[in-house]
Amino acid sequence: MTMQIERFESKEVLYTRALEIIKQVKAQGATTFGLATGGTMEPLYEKLRQSDIDFSDAISFNLDEYVGLDVQHDQSYNYYMHKQLFDCKPFKMSYLPNGLAENAEAEANRYEQLLQQHELDFQLLGIGVNGHIAFNEPGTSFASETHLVDLQPSTLEANARFFDSIEDVPKQAYTMGIQSILRAKVILLIATGEKKRAVLEQVIAGEYTENNPATALVKHNNVIILTDLQEGEN
Repeated sequence: MTMQIERFESKEVLYTRALEIIKQVKAQGATTFGLATGGTMEPLYEKLRQSDIDFSDAISFNLDEYVGLDVQHDQSYNYYMHKQLFDCKPFKMSYLPNGLAENAEAEANRYEQLLQQHELDFQLLGIGVNGHIAFNEPGTSFASETHLVDLQPSTLEANARFFDSIEDVPKQAYTMGIQSILRAKVILLIATGEKKRAVLEQVIAGEYTENNPATALVKHNNVIILTDLQEGEN
């Protein structure tokens, strides 16, 4: 296990460091980037938009996509990525699962095959309050590859702020599996806010349990964790 933990007093400094890491891996030749969505990532994407980084020779893969949302739906992750990054910093090719695919198993297999054809040089991750990474909920096998998932109530609740009501939040999503994520050469995990403390501390302590999907990262050989949570605070 090689886990680098960096703690920051301010989110501004944290996201500046995240930008620096992405610039470093790009300068070192990375051409395949795994990307994440959600509120945690928005300050980073803002910094990327304002930077001089050029992704036009690179390929991106997103961690997940809701089932049932058209790409033009303002809460689809396709829409999110175009608004937050792609419209300003386009990639040579950007892949996301198809939320409207008629055959879920075939769509999951299609996406997984693409991932296996294009080894990820870098993967960006957030962490859920229940420890989920991508949409891999507690209990997901650490051997999982891209699959369809039923979202847990805590995840639906966390995402409800983006919709008119919790009833409007899609109940399923396609997600890279944990094994799919772990194949990336470098993983950058950003964890901000007190609600993430308990699950993040399990990762940092080296626990390894499918009850907290993020603890799968302890077996990876190149993980960087950036957090605004200080040691010993409650």
